[in-house]
Amino acid sequence: MNARHVGIIAKKEFMGLSSEKTIVFAILLQVFIAMFSSFLMVGLTAMYDPEAIEGYSTVTYGIGYTGAESALIDEFAKRDDLVLHRMDLPAALAALKDRQIAAVVHVPDTPPDAEGPVTVTLYLIQNDLQSSVINVKLKEVFQSYEKELREVRADRMVAFPVGLNFPESGGGENFFEFVYGLLIPLLVLLPAIVSAALIIDLITEEYQRQTLETLISTPITYTEMIWGKIATCGVLVPVQAGAWLLLLGFNGIAVENPAAILLHISAGGLFLILLATLVALHYRERTSAQFVFSTALVVVFLFVMAVPYNPLNLMVRLAVDTAGPTHWLILVLVAGAAALLGWITTAYARRIGEAAPQAR
Repeated sequence: MNARHVGIIAKKEFMGLSSEKTIVFAILLQVFIAMFSSFLMVGLTAMYDPEAIEGYSTVTYGIGYTGAESALIDEFAKRDDLVLHRMDLPAALAALKDRQIAAVVHVPDTPPDAEGPVTVTLYLIQNDLQSSVINVKLKEVFQSYEKELREVRADRMVAFPVGLNFPESGGGENFFEFVYGLLIPLLVLLPAIVSAALIIDLITEEYQRQTLETLISTPITYTEMIWGKIATCGVLVPVQAGAWLLLLGFNGIAVENPAAILLHISAGGLFLILLATLVALHYRERTSAQFVFSTALVVVFLFVMAVPYNPLNLMVRLAVDTAGPTHWLILVLVAGAAALLGWITTAYARRIGEAAPQAR
């Protein structure tokens, strides 16, 4: 196999990438997320953990308080972001409807040491983003009030919960758990999946446009043509993944071991590209090949996700520098599997290339 011929095909494919919808849409998605990364992270983190959005709110909210006197009033007094307004329940609900206040808290006339529970009713505006923020803020107030009630009724307790000691944190652990535990692995693995889908388009279009015979009539062999396309998609994986890491760095998110991450994603991406190549060579029709590859991809991911050091877990460990030397062994295994798949791809492509002149 002539490396110069492979390079010629790879250069040709690079020049024509702008006409490939798969890669164009992927790049546009990458640019879009880069432009609105802060907004998307706040929104996605809010869905992942609603308590995370509390830190983004610096507004003072008015809370309508109705009902009996209770220690809950003292808990509200400790907050600078919640202003309590003593009101009647009908007037408070009317003010909430007109958005003059953000929530209404109704406390029943139940003594703290009563036999029954103290049922506090909270009124919020339905399906409102501000209500989500208020709900989180009031949760802390209610938890403090609940703690006081437990102390008042401590003599009734016959069983005690097990105490848990959590490490001290700066308050942003939920946000960074989302970023490092979900966002970074998905962004880094996305280029490998996109490139694997792209190789199917590059191969099947040669059959659909009937340009295959023109290519193999030149000194370039069928196998060299296939490996030129594989090289194009293989290079795109670390380039796109590296762009993701740079964009994350520009947004203030530090990622450890970027070189190791790019090595792993390059080896894993090459494995997926070779798998997609075999599927494309067998079916030679885009729709069928994409469907079969997507199904095979799901099966492969279900298998590898059962392994403790699965790709998502490994990317997280590398990003936070807790992977240890084990990840090098995983890299060798994945590279070995890609090499074996590459040998199979070469043999299969050579077989198809030898049969092509006979078919003509």
